[in-house]
Amino acid sequence: MGVVIESEVWEPNKALYIFLFISCVFSIFCLPRKSVSNVIDHAPPASFQRKFLLLYALASVMEGLWAVFGEHELAYYGFSKEQMLTFISVGYAVSLFFGSFLGMLSDLVGHKKLCLLFFMLHLFVSTWKIVVGTPTIWLASISLSLASSIFSFSFETWMVVEHDKLGQRQDSLNDMFWLMTFFESASFIGSQVLANYLIDGNVNKNIKSTWNAAAVLAVAAIIYVSRGWKEAPQIAIFKDYHISLHRHAISDKRIWLLSWAQTCVHFSLAAFWILWAPTIVADGREVSLGLIYPCLLGSKMLGSTGFPWFFHGRLVLRIEECLLYAFVIMGLALSIVAYDYQEIGVLVSLFCLFQACMGVVLPSLARLRTMYVPNEVRGGIMSLSLMPANAAILLTLQRGYYQYIGNSTIIAFAALGLFSAAGCMYLLKKWGKQLHQSIHHL
Repeated sequence: MGVVIESEVWEPNKALYIFLFISCVFSIFCLPRKSVSNVIDHAPPASFQRKFLLLYALASVMEGLWAVFGEHELAYYGFSKEQMLTFISVGYAVSLFFGSFLGMLSDLVGHKKLCLLFFMLHLFVSTWKIVVGTPTIWLASISLSLASSIFSFSFETWMVVEHDKLGQRQDSLNDMFWLMTFFESASFIGSQVLANYLIDGNVNKNIKSTWNAAAVLAVAAIIYVSRGWKEAPQIAIFKDYHISLHRHAISDKRIWLLSWAQTCVHFSLAAFWILWAPTIVADGREVSLGLIYPCLLGSKMLGSTGFPWFFHGRLVLRIEECLLYAFVIMGLALSIVAYDYQEIGVLVSLFCLFQACMGVVLPSLARLRTMYVPNEVRGGIMSLSLMPANAAILLTLQRGYYQYIGNSTIIAFAALGLFSAAGCMYLLKKWGKQLHQSIHHL
């Protein structure tokens, strides 16, 4: 008589959801007073913050719909693994050769116009799917990759420029950085909930409902931006802009260090989202990935709420010092994942730790950019700093698929990049102290 072994599908403990939710609420409720006070206020600057966060949440939901449901949609169309690889590779190639220069275009023509282009690209892809049905690999990949490139820099730059025009305090800008990270993660979870609700367990029957939802959100956002926002006309001349970009990007070593740190973060984050699921389900393990996904984003939300505690509360740290510790922790977490096989619970814990640190890193890097990068070239420097990361991701996709580079090797490279980013923060901290001492002696 044979023995039947029933395999159980691994799911995270429900207590983890409760812990993340209560921790986020407690962290926000007990924030230092000077943090988020301007957001609660009813003054015009606070009104701008609330309107912008609503717009950014809409954009995040649209990005999240593709991030959550994109692979299932490609499988629905009958794409093979080779075609999926082509789809992703084309996207990163477009981000490398075209998206890297959109930041300069944004600085020249206006960030509002680029944000409108983001929503128009999503509307175009959604409308094409509704009308035609099956988009080509090139069309969807190019459009969505350009939209993702714009999402990575244009909204932040637009917010910072408008913040300065309104004459708001630096504290309120710092609050906006962590709130953007918090709202982005919450919106990604919301997009997962929305996609599951619209699909209702039947992909073949209800897949068009997700396209309709994306189109409606895009139209609402376009109307919201066109009617509710005003932007001063850009007066930058290309020659002057080129001189300013060259002066800051080439001559300022601090921007070089900051850009390399951003490159390492972008590469590690992309590698994480590409490999986290294959790593967990290795060796045929059955795992409910849809339940782990909100845990990862919830950890990122919790990490973002810790940002004001490091700079407003009792745990006051230099921003470079905070980033140094965060990069080391993230690098160690990925090193453990890359070194050896781990149990699912250990992997999920390490991935949650990685995302929690990422929730601190993203607003901290945005704050450093405000300190070192002038607003007139901020978009260009942000987009150019992503070029090496996109090139590395494109290379690893091609090499990794043909098993020239293993998944553990890619994760190890991401960990090494984070350790090098920690070194950049150490140098920035050292140079900052030297500058402070020289000014003090003057």
